[in-house]
Amino acid sequence: MQTEWAFIDTGHLSAAVNMAFDECLLNWHSQGNIPPTLRFYGWNKPTLSIGYFQRAKTINFDAVKKYDCEFVRRLTGGSAVLHDDELTYSLVISERDPGIPKSVTKAYYVLSQGILEGYRNLGVPVEFAIPEREIDQERSAICFEKPSFYEMIVDGKKICGNAQTRKSGVLMQHGSLPMSLDTDMLFDLFAFSSDEMRKRRKEKFAAKATSIKDVINKTLTYETMVAAFKKGFETGLGIHLSPLTLTDDQWEEIQKLAQSKYATDLWNYYTTKERETIGTGN
Repeated sequence: MQTEWAFIDTGHLSAAVNMAFDECLLNWHSQGNIPPTLRFYGWNKPTLSIGYFQRAKTINFDAVKKYDCEFVRRLTGGSAVLHDDELTYSLVISERDPGIPKSVTKAYYVLSQGILEGYRNLGVPVEFAIPEREIDQERSAICFEKPSFYEMIVDGKKICGNAQTRKSGVLMQHGSLPMSLDTDMLFDLFAFSSDEMRKRRKEKFAAKATSIKDVINKTLTYETMVAAFKKGFETGLGIHLSPLTLTDDQWEEIQKLAQSKYATDLWNYYTTKERETIGTGN
């Protein structure tokens, strides 16, 4: 018997609304107002999102302005991601669900079965990454430079990025499934000590990251991605997805959270510790 989940495709929204939406899904599931839920979405403009703990000093904000990008801090950890030509997903499910392991890496493995099947539906020959953590300690400010446990790789190159948080008894995972990568824009958005350093890092990145277009040499639509990964999550997780329709009050809650948190400089430009030093822990 398949488990019932809710599904919503919210299309392309602003960075602040997208992040507020994911947090509201987490809150509503914690409150028992919605079942486990899968969401697909895109971005109105190219957006650089940074992890919850990441310091903004690594970002070149002149380039963010030059490319007319949006900038937002995620509720989840991890490194910076350029959201552009991609499908983004998020999901929420109770930590107490019998199918969810307590281990972060094992939970990734279970939930990423849906991503695996989605790529297979598109003819992309992905497999799980199992990095040698004990010999690979280098940290990167850029998400796609290094795969984490049970992320997807093709011929050793990372093809998607995922992040997870657990709050109020709920596991929330979201991730970037790029159709193509604009490495010139991506590396312009980061501050480097020299142009030569930027060039070397870009070349190194090209050897470690890929996209669907690079692998299958096809340009896919957002709608094609939605269909493939929706079916993939149903198959990979053994679930049945039913439409989720939000109330006017729920949409208003999302908009309020977007404006009060994810659209503010205080949230986006400062970590929790940095906010505490300027007099607020919000």
